[in-house]
Amino acid sequence: MANFTENQLIQLRAALQRRYLELQDEIRSELGHANDRGNIDLTEYLNTIPDDIDTALVDRQINEMRELEISLKYLSELEFGDCIDCGNEIGFDRLIAYPSAQRCIQCQNQYEKSFPQESNPSL
Repeated sequence: MANFTENQLIQLRAALQRRYLELQDEIRSELGHANDRGNIDLTEYLNTIPDDIDTALVDRQINEMRELEISLKYLSELEFGDCIDCGNEIGFDRLIAYPSAQRCIQCQNQYEKSFPQESNPSL
């Protein structure tokens, strides 16, 4: 695990949790603006998703929520903050800015050059 102080670990946990809640609100907002039918069954709703929902956006948000959940698990197991590619420390400032970061800046830049289609959604 990257070498963080106790205070930094507290800040990182708060940043991860804050981003998770932001994503929940964004998803609720996206689903809510498209459908004001009140309390309907989720299964029924998913089977009749309105056309005006940005499903790609919701999918990205859900995937980021999954990454945040994994990051919170790693943080609690003290295995958080190391780049998944090179193993070096990701860096506190990067993790505060982007809590679900899994790569250091150098490896992320290389990843985006190698896999540009993953960072740019296509139709």
